Parts: sequence; C-alpha cells; structure tokens
Amino acid sequence: MKKTLIAAAVAGALVAPGVVLAQATATSPHTFTANVGVVSDYVFRGISQTKGKPAIQGGFDYSHSSGLYAGTWLSSISWVGDAQARSVPTEIDLYAGFKNTIGKTDFGYDVGVISYNYPGSKDTIANASAKADTVEVYGALSWKWLTVKYSHTVSDHFVGWYGGATGTNTNVNTRGSNYLELNAAYDLGNGWGINGHVGKQEVNNYIASGATDASYVDWKIGVTKDVGFGVVGLAYSDTDNKGTCTQAGGTSAYCWSTYVPGGTSNINFKDVSRGTAILSFTKTF
Repeated sequence: MKKTLIAAAVAGALVAPGVVLAQATATSPHTFTANVGVVSDYVFRGISQTKGKPAIQGGFDYSHSSGLYAGTWLSSISWVGDAQARSVPTEIDLYAGFKNTIGKTDFGYDVGVISYNYPGSKDTIANASAKADTVEVYGALSWKWLTVKYSHTVSDHFVGWYGGATGTNTNVNTRGSNYLELNAAYDLGNGWGINGHVGKQEVNNYIASGATDASYVDWKIGVTKDVGFGVVGLAYSDTDNKGTCTQAGGTSAYCWSTYVPGGTSNINFKDVSRGTAILSFTKTF
C-alpha cells in the first residue's frame, strides 16, 4: 500500500497523467491469499479434533471487490480415524459466499455455504450411514469488532452424529443441527489484539443412552500478537458439557477413544470437550 501511494505521488509530481491512469487501471478486483499455521490443539466449537495434540493447518482464499469469495482450508485431525478404525488424517473445508458492508455504515453481512470433508471416511458406526462429511449454510451480521453468526446443517448428518439411542444403530439423521455464536476481535494497537467467543451447538434428533446430551455451550478468550513474520496467539477454550470420562470410558457424549490397529477394542478414552489452552502461529501470504 505504501509503495502504491509513493508511486502515485511521484507520477503526479512529474505531471504524467498517462502513467497515473495506467497504474489505476492495473489495479485488479481479484485478490488471492494463502495461509499456513500450527496449533498446539485443533479445537473446533470447543471440541478438540486432535485429542489435545498439535495440528498443522493451511488454506487458500480468493475474493472479488464485489464481495464474492471462495476458499479451501485443511487441517490434520484424528477423531474420524479413531471413530471409524481407519486412516482419516485430514479435514478439508470448501466454502464460498458473499459479504459486504450495509451502506456507508459500520455494519456488514456475510452469507455462504461450507462443506467439511474427511477423505477416506465411511460410515461412522457399523450398519448406519451417519457420515462425517457435513454441509452447512451460514449467515452473519457484524458491527465494527463484533460478529453474530448462525450455521445450519443441510446434509443428512452433522459430523457423524446420528439420531436414536446410542448403540442401537437407529439411522435417524441429524439434519437441522445448528450453531449460534458471538465473536469479538479488538485491535489494541502495536500488533496486539484480544478476542472472545461464545457459542451454542445444537445436535438435532440426538437421543442419549447412558450418555449426556451432545448439545453444549462453548466459550473462548484469547490474545494475539503480530510479530512481523506472523501472528502468535494464546487462547483458552472450554464447554459446559456434562458427564464423566476416564481411560476406560464414561457418560460424556464427548468421551472419545483412541483406536489401536489390531486391538480388540478402542482404548484411552479422553474428554475432548474439557477446558484447554491453545498456542498458535499463523502466517498469511
């Protein structure tokens, strides 16, 4: 941005309108960016996707000056592979939408669709077609540093949850599951920023059997620092999910196990909804 302003000033001083015009018309309405990052724990809506272990992440984005955008984002994960006793190490998200400001105000809006994909995954449980792959539509309203967003599941299942009592293989879909969230991100200056989040996940048609409800509230608070070559972040995330969880099992809907190839059963159950601190580093190109 600074280089562009300097070039324009020089062109004006030299009284070269043709140069200025050529520079203006060279400005493209298309923007392409890429990002890469690492996190100490990949937490999505308060639930760890890596059982407390680090993840590497990255993506590509395209945006148009009109407000149209599209992109893809990837992350290493572990939960799908553990649930399905197979190798499913990656989550691939695809999304597209439209966002813009509302007139000449501080208000804005964002509408779009996102698909969460887990290549190599099949049915989450035997004899039931509860797919991990999920499609959601979303809408958001923003004001300065505040954003409220609503996401609604339009695929048959939401990240592998299925309706009916646990263990009965009752193939009731969980379409209509939804997530309402409020996010805040405030710039403190000098590269520092603070952020906060609270959300409510509703898992539609889920019927617990010896386990707590899969719906819950999550929250997060964090701080970021732009160090020049990237952004470092530290956050704390937690949920109000109830139930117990031990290495042998538990009553929490988010007491998830680790699959051991060749083993007779899943072992090492862990509460993936518990409070955790997250250290991150991201770089945008």
